[in-house]
Amino acid sequence: MPTTPAPSRWLALGVIATGMLMTILDGSIVTVAMPAIQADLGFSPAGLSWVVNAYLIAFGSLLLLAGRLGDLIGRRRVFLAGTAVFTAASVLAGVATAPAVLIVARFLQGVGSAAAAAVSLGILVTLFADPGERSRAIAVFSFTGAAGASIGSVLGGVLTDALGWHWIFFINLPIGLATLAVAVRVLPADRGLGLAAGVDVAGALLVSAGLMLGILTVVRVEEYGWASASTLGSGAFALVLLAAFLVRQATARVPLMPLRIFRSRSVSGANLVQILMVAALFSFQVLVALYLQKVGGYGAAGTGLAMLPAAVVIGVVSLGVSARLNARFGERNVLLAGLALLVGMLVLLARIPVHADYLTDLLPVMLLGSGFGLALPALTALGMSGAGEGDAGLASGLFNTTQQIGMALGVAVLSTLAASRTGDLLAEGGERAEALTGGYHLAFAVGAGLLVAAFAVAFLVLRGPRRGDEAEVSASGAVA
Repeated sequence: MPTTPAPSRWLALGVIATGMLMTILDGSIVTVAMPAIQADLGFSPAGLSWVVNAYLIAFGSLLLLAGRLGDLIGRRRVFLAGTAVFTAASVLAGVATAPAVLIVARFLQGVGSAAAAAVSLGILVTLFADPGERSRAIAVFSFTGAAGASIGSVLGGVLTDALGWHWIFFINLPIGLATLAVAVRVLPADRGLGLAAGVDVAGALLVSAGLMLGILTVVRVEEYGWASASTLGSGAFALVLLAAFLVRQATARVPLMPLRIFRSRSVSGANLVQILMVAALFSFQVLVALYLQKVGGYGAAGTGLAMLPAAVVIGVVSLGVSARLNARFGERNVLLAGLALLVGMLVLLARIPVHADYLTDLLPVMLLGSGFGLALPALTALGMSGAGEGDAGLASGLFNTTQQIGMALGVAVLSTLAASRTGDLLAEGGERAEALTGGYHLAFAVGAGLLVAAFAVAFLVLRGPRRGDEAEVSASGAVA
């Protein structure tokens, strides 16, 4: 890739971060606007879930494929195409007058978002070769993802109340157009390896179908239950498809996902830690919002404002100190410190009272969210550390894919546990607020356990310094 002048590199980072912020905001804004969408378009309760599920299925299943396509045909080209599709689909969602149209638009948003997100980290790590600059760039990128959900909750409530739910999608049009206009000028043109290097069509079909079916299985668990024939059958078939994909990658002349990338302990360990961490933090990102609204009586905008201190401390830590801490102590040690803070956060939530006082019970929890500002930049650096120039898109797609797997597992496991515990307490004659709080307590406790497991994996598998891993992977060949 040609050398990019320093000012253009930082402007390019701004473009990548803006594109990421747009997709993150969209997810949290939609969640806040769901009641208004249901009332206006006449969604059934079961059908309404597909406003979210259609996006998740497309996004999670196509990340790996999109990342590898970026390596083959150019990451800039894939980023631009993905941003354009997402922007156009947002307009379609905004003008939707029927449930089917909105669901199709949300699926297309997921396709575009997958393409843009899958190559974003790949562009970043090739733009910033200097370790210090890369750490600062990853901190900015990580803050965008971490803070986007909280900002979206506030923005979604304001837009829905003031202008109507259509504008939560229309707002993406000016942002998307501006992103495209600047990206064309500042993102470096990379030709990629070329399709002549070979496209593993069979592998692409297997992994996309396997991930799509797997995510579909998980998001339908709450409707059908873990032990239903539908869940067990589709889950088993998804595992068969993914196993076939791995076999294909081991034998294909030019695999879609060269398995050598997993020789790096940093890459393998970081992706496993991410699955556990993201699954656990679903309990903070979603269940805390539900607790505030269903137990605390907060409105949509009030919930976003109540969670805003978490976004602020994450921003201060990730942008202000994480790069310096990573340089001084190493990503592994900073990650461990961040995970320890997050365990403490969920332990406090597991003891939160029914009638919580914000200043004494909730604000300390929000401040411990600073652990995410430590953990995510360090984890991102480790997850991308084993990728060479030809594999940066693949590593980026893989890292984003494991993030979605963790999110899907968090949704399925923790929400199901919370709902089941709440139902048991209601059956025993408990009051609704106490039953809801009891359900959330169980989910928070399980989330804390997942974070302890993530800490153990990080301590045992990851190691520093990470230069050896980079050399190990580089020695095995930059690209298949």
